[in-house]
Amino acid sequence: MTTVPPVRATTAASRSGRRRRRSTSLSRVDRIWLWVMVGVPAALHIGLVWIPATLTVILSFAEWDNLAPLSDIRDVGFRNYWFIFTVFEGDLFGALFNNFVLIIWLTICSAIGMLFAYLLDKNIRGSRFYQSVYYFPVVLSLAVVGFIWKSTMFSRDRGLLNTLWPGGPIDFVGDGTKIFSFDLPFLDPALGLSKNFAALLVAMAWRHIGYIMVMYLAGLKAVDQALREAAAIDGCNEWQAFRRVIFPSLKPINVIVVVITAIEALRAYDIIAALNEPRGTDVMGTLVTKSLLGEGGGRVGFGSAYGVVMLLLCLGFIIWYVINHYRESEL
Repeated sequence: MTTVPPVRATTAASRSGRRRRRSTSLSRVDRIWLWVMVGVPAALHIGLVWIPATLTVILSFAEWDNLAPLSDIRDVGFRNYWFIFTVFEGDLFGALFNNFVLIIWLTICSAIGMLFAYLLDKNIRGSRFYQSVYYFPVVLSLAVVGFIWKSTMFSRDRGLLNTLWPGGPIDFVGDGTKIFSFDLPFLDPALGLSKNFAALLVAMAWRHIGYIMVMYLAGLKAVDQALREAAAIDGCNEWQAFRRVIFPSLKPINVIVVVITAIEALRAYDIIAALNEPRGTDVMGTLVTKSLLGEGGGRVGFGSAYGVVMLLLCLGFIIWYVINHYRESEL
């Protein structure tokens, strides 16, 4: 029969006592507050995000007009998806093309924002003033940006652009003619970029560049100065140091910027709604609202189907971000 030495038994008892004290260190009031602090945000997130998203997926397989009672909801299977991909394919692919143009354009704006952040990180003269000027549009919502540009920049009578333009007044928002277009064999209407949507791109760039600039400026401040000094000692010029040293160290910021840029482009709606949804500016968000709020109470099934398509596009970028995040945390 073995006996535990007194010293070890005392040590084991003290450790178990510390574990018991550590596990019961939270009082009843603390535990209640912990459940409140965790439970309330979780309940709001589930109630405002996951439940509506789940109902959207369910209603995309149903027929309902928003005015009839819930008992009149009728299951139609994949008919709504068949309609939006065949009968209304011009609306769907036209909106997807505009969203794709937004992704490309906002990616270019993100590169410009990164350039501005890099220049401001050099502590040039007046950098605080430039930061304030570039950051000012970030605090405004896209709807407010749309109202500002509609009344002060794009207006035919009082707009700044028409005042500076030497020719006659230009209807920046109302002109839906295509700048360029191309035909696809399976689509009847040609896809292309309208003039009023191009004007919207300028307004969106005004806000997006400042937003990305702030994110990259914060990331550049966190870059170890020793890396810059080592690159300079090795004889790297400005471009080589940025491409081989600074830019790779900004990978977490780069991933976040890619996801934010893609989701901002896919869920663009408010700036278009602020301009009264001019012709030629449809995106996936406007198709959803037009279907849900149309004449006769709307077509909830069609609007939900458009919403599910947009949800799947956004989920692709979100899943890519989550995979990159956990891959980096495991290293």
